[in-house]
Amino acid sequence: MTVGTPMLLVLLALSCLSLAGMVVSGVLVSRMQDQRRRRDARLKAVSAPFRPVVQVELSAFKPMTRARRPLMATLADVFGIDVVRTDQYPAPWWMIVACTFVVVGFLGTLVSGLLGVLTFPALIGGWIMACRAVFGWMLEKRRDNQLQQFPDALAMIVRSVGVGIPVMEAMRSVAREASDPTGPEFARMIEQVSIGVPMEDSLREMASRSNLAEYRFFATALALQAQTGGSLSGTLIGLADVIRKRLALKARGHALSSEARASATVLGGLPVALGLLLWLMNPTYIDLLFVDPMGHAILGGACASLCCGVLAMRTIIRRTLS
Repeated sequence: MTVGTPMLLVLLALSCLSLAGMVVSGVLVSRMQDQRRRRDARLKAVSAPFRPVVQVELSAFKPMTRARRPLMATLADVFGIDVVRTDQYPAPWWMIVACTFVVVGFLGTLVSGLLGVLTFPALIGGWIMACRAVFGWMLEKRRDNQLQQFPDALAMIVRSVGVGIPVMEAMRSVAREASDPTGPEFARMIEQVSIGVPMEDSLREMASRSNLAEYRFFATALALQAQTGGSLSGTLIGLADVIRKRLALKARGHALSSEARASATVLGGLPVALGLLLWLMNPTYIDLLFVDPMGHAILGGACASLCCGVLAMRTIIRRTLS
């Protein structure tokens, strides 16, 4: 017992020395870190005003801030009217809405005896769906035409830039020579640049109006080339090649889905054709669907089932091709 006591005292002393050394080391390390932070802060404060900062901003993919939409814009969205692209419709939007209402109202008068009190809600719903379908078809057709013409426009810009013509002059030649809708879109962009709008902002607006990813890539490529430099011709050639390959793949998909689309057309039109044939052969047999209450229910269920089947087939085909 007396022998182990000096050893314990020695171990306790060594432990105290080790603890004191760790405390001193921690204090020294903390002081060195504080000195380093102060030195870095002084260097940053001195060199920050003279440091060149190159900010590369992909303006075509910049998120847009959304403000609160008014009531009229909400109603336009319900009817499928794109208030930003109303000039892209082949006719005034109010004329399209009025013509659609006349057609749907005429069809509603034909089936008013079948629907009864549901005629007015069905008329409003059919009017909205018809308007959305017409406006969507118009914009989709315009986008398809614009996408088909875009590789030729890029090739024209590449040839002009390759012989030493500036980019703006090359796009001005596209605005003069390209057909609708590509030519008017480039002409509008050139007009905005001529009145002082920066080229990046005008390209961004053109990409937003077209609602095509290829135009956003084009705007981003020009923005990057203007800020960082590089080979613009090579970028545009690659973009045109990618677009042509996408168009060829889309055409191949349409060709492969032709059998499915033909089957959907036959299945959708066969009940109507058979009903007309039976009405010509035996009108009294078909008249039960129009004069008997049970026939009204059967005809309404058949029409609803046919519409659901056509919409399902159309959705499957469009999702396959997208």
